[in-house]
Amino acid sequence: MNLPSLNLPSHQSPHPHVHSEDSLKKLVNRLSRLEGHIRGIKTMVQENRPCPDVLIQVAAVRGGLDRVARMILDEHLSECITRAAAEGNIEEEIEALKTALDRFAI
Repeated sequence: MNLPSLNLPSHQSPHPHVHSEDSLKKLVNRLSRLEGHIRGIKTMVQENRPCPDVLIQVAAVRGGLDRVARMILDEHLSECITRAAAEGNIEEEIEALKTALDRFAI
């Protein structure tokens, strides 16, 4: 199955976005686990595994992605928003955050 390309706009922040080494490692590790989990779901589909079993695994991946998003949001609030407030451009940063959060609405 080919998925369409997500031509997502890049967030043009007035300051460089830098994750701490520890934070980056945690995010990448979680995303790597999710990547493996998704490959496992693909294998389950290819093997015609029961739909309820596949759906349970899909739910687990969705939960994992939600946790990654929460980690990123927490870091953004504690680092980027705080930095923007100190630099006097918090309005721009909050608008960018609102735009990103709008994509989470179902």
